[in-house]
Amino acid sequence: MAKHDYYELLGVTRNASEAEIKKAYRKLAMKYHPDRNPDKDSAAKFQEISEAYEVLTDEQKRAAYDQFGHAGVEGQGAGGAGFGGFGGFGAFEDIFGDIFGGGGTRGRQSRSQRGADLRYNLDLTLEEAVHGISKNIRIPTLVQCKTCGGNGAKKGSKPQTCKHCEGHGQIRLQQGFFTVQQTCPVCHGEGSIITDPCPDCRGQGRVQEYKTLSVKIPAGVDTGDRIRLSGEGEAGTQGGPAGDLYVQVNVKEHAIFTRDGNDLHCEVPISFTMAALGGEVEVPTLGGRVKIKIPAETQSGKLFRLRGKGVKSVRGGSVGDLLCQIMVETPVNLTAKQKELFQQLETELAGDNINHSPKSSSWFDSVKRFFTDTSS
Repeated sequence: MAKHDYYELLGVTRNASEAEIKKAYRKLAMKYHPDRNPDKDSAAKFQEISEAYEVLTDEQKRAAYDQFGHAGVEGQGAGGAGFGGFGGFGAFEDIFGDIFGGGGTRGRQSRSQRGADLRYNLDLTLEEAVHGISKNIRIPTLVQCKTCGGNGAKKGSKPQTCKHCEGHGQIRLQQGFFTVQQTCPVCHGEGSIITDPCPDCRGQGRVQEYKTLSVKIPAGVDTGDRIRLSGEGEAGTQGGPAGDLYVQVNVKEHAIFTRDGNDLHCEVPISFTMAALGGEVEVPTLGGRVKIKIPAETQSGKLFRLRGKGVKSVRGGSVGDLLCQIMVETPVNLTAKQKELFQQLETELAGDNINHSPKSSSWFDSVKRFFTDTSS
């Protein structure tokens, strides 16, 4: 039977690159593989395209084929028994190794793994968060075993190469023409077996220890911010790098201030008398005490803004403000004499509500109109 042109079989041009040939073969191999295509002619078609792939991806064979055609590669593996010189799995293994991880025929790969990242929740006071501070923290972590140096074997011995996978950590299973790569069930992908484990780490290569770290908290952090300490997480396995430690900041509630972004808020209670007559009140800030002048006839809820008395964010920008909200405090636990004086004041003020209680008068007028409109 006459053979088809290898380039035409794969659907590529004669100057196609190896990557283009590999891509074309992968597509056709998936289509015609006997395990995927039950058509009776699929096996023959699959053998043809595999033969073409083997020749065209070999520099010497391709040069001979380009010059002499099929005669140039006769006896060099193309067209022979099975898959024609595929060396067991050949081109098929090369293509599908990309899908199943490869590595089995390319030498043992490093199975070192990076250590896990750790998280530590750190509570701070508002003052500590605003001004910054250095804190010592003590954390449990896995570190490399000093006795065995991290290989898990007893001192004087070493891990033995797994005979089942010959140290690759992977095995290949063949079903018909299809090859699947799986983790070795004996060494569980390590490529080696510890027959005499280290007594200190019990073959794990790592032991748990507590370590104390000094963490520098920058000024302006807030709840939810994270500080990353590179390499302070768990030790890696098989010589892999250590993970990182993430310090999660939580700012505790403050007795006076609440934070909103870069601004601080606080409530300032004043007496009924000061609200009516005016005066001066001392308020705290994170930088010391300041005095606020309270004008006469100040109403409850009035805000006083103290610029630059807030927080400078860790992300930069301008310093926030301190917003002081006035809360007029109603007298409690009055004596009989005090009650009598308030009643006298009420009687004195009752004659001219519009002047003395403008908001109250306006509100009652609105209520009166509401009920009038509703009843009409």
